[in-house]
Amino acid sequence: MKLKQFIDSDDDRAVSPVIGVILMVAITVILAAVIGTFVLGLGDQVQETSPNAQVSITNVSDGEQKFTVEHNGGDSFTDENTQEFRYLVNGTQVDSDQPFPFEAGQSLDKNAGFTLNSSDTIKVVWVGEERSSVIAERTI
Repeated sequence: MKLKQFIDSDDDRAVSPVIGVILMVAITVILAAVIGTFVLGLGDQVQETSPNAQVSITNVSDGEQKFTVEHNGGDSFTDENTQEFRYLVNGTQVDSDQPFPFEAGQSLDKNAGFTLNSSDTIKVVWVGEERSSVIAERTI
């Protein structure tokens, strides 16, 4: 038997350098992706969202100046997640405030400063650090 021939075969020497090259390329690609993510700041871009809460506009009718904003449930609005609320009638800001904390079960009485008509639209806008969104809207 030529057992020594099977053990000392030179045929499988080329496998080791090929695997080494493939591993080096893979490591280089992974490192480039990680470094590129940090350099471009993609890891820091977490989009700010408004608290997940149910807010409604109530106690408003034609010919009145006042309306009520009610927190019906969900997340609380605090100094940490909210800068202010803005109140708009037909796209024009009529008031703003920082009623924090604003939690489920609470309500805010607001004054538009003028008589509201049946076609007016009232919006409550949540304002965060970098963005804002409408959290309640009602047409009289």
